[in-house]
Amino acid sequence: MFFVQRHGLYNIQMIKAIIFDLDGTLLNTAPDIQFVLNDSLAHFNLPPVPIEKLYGMLGDGAYNLVDRAVPEDRKELVQRVYEYYVPAYANYGNFLTCLYEGEDEALMRLKNAGIKLCVLSNKPQLSTQNVCAQKLGKYNFDVILGHGQFPLKPDPAAVLHIMETLGVKREECLFVGDGEADCLTAKNAGIACVSVLWGFRTREQLEGYGACLFAGNYAQFLQILQEKFSLSA
Repeated sequence: MFFVQRHGLYNIQMIKAIIFDLDGTLLNTAPDIQFVLNDSLAHFNLPPVPIEKLYGMLGDGAYNLVDRAVPEDRKELVQRVYEYYVPAYANYGNFLTCLYEGEDEALMRLKNAGIKLCVLSNKPQLSTQNVCAQKLGKYNFDVILGHGQFPLKPDPAAVLHIMETLGVKREECLFVGDGEADCLTAKNAGIACVSVLWGFRTREQLEGYGACLFAGNYAQFLQILQEKFSLSA
């Protein structure tokens, strides 16, 4: 259960905490986001966003999502749509949101191995808390952070706060996410990162932002933890 630096002499540290992105990493939230977003757009007589276009809009917070969804000739409505969308999504039941294949087993194995599990999302804090309570409550995540107290990813402030809260060092922490903001956040915080390919970005897109370690599913993620980080879970 160690993070091993292969080149040079370093202190060997245990991986003690894993910080997960939420949308596209822990939960497939796209169908519910699309439903609430399109309902919000319809309230202002704006056209809906198709699911294939939505994927590329996600990852940078609710305001940026709304800004990308509102047509260029109606940008004066962005703030009003945003103010409608945020409470609507925060209070929504997330009926279509689900875990990914193999995730339940992976999270339980990590919890049983004593690893601290954390969520860091660019969603607003209330929305993050609500969907985690609805879909991830059984895993008792140690820290759940959405946007509000700290700047959006890829700013590393929230990661540094999590490490301080848990009392872990950089070499004891791993970031896991499906987006460019996630690999950049890990880089900015000076921690290792695993980029996942079951979310909302392609491998080519992520490689363009410096990602170099990839998992195609949760089984592969556990294999990476064992082979690259010597973590038995």
